[in-house]
Amino acid sequence: MLTANDLRDYIVNGLTCDHVEVQGDDGQHFEAVIVSQQFAGKNKIQQHQLVYLALGDRMGSEIHALAMRTFTPQTWAQSGTQ
Repeated sequence: MLTANDLRDYIVNGLTCDHVEVQGDDGQHFEAVIVSQQFAGKNKIQQHQLVYLALGDRMGSEIHALAMRTFTPQTWAQSGTQ
């Protein structure tokens, strides 16, 4: 069964991240907060596509649902949610 830590590792290995938090304990449904400079200049859809690219074929097979909140380091600092 896929764990939140596994999913975090997949994201970190496929995307340069400043911060990643992943929650989810049923092995299929997860929530993630991802902070990456690679998101700069991209809209939310493009940011999410970068995460999906990092996860590869796992989306839709091992991972049934992934709710994401994506930030650049600048928007993360401004959000006050650290």
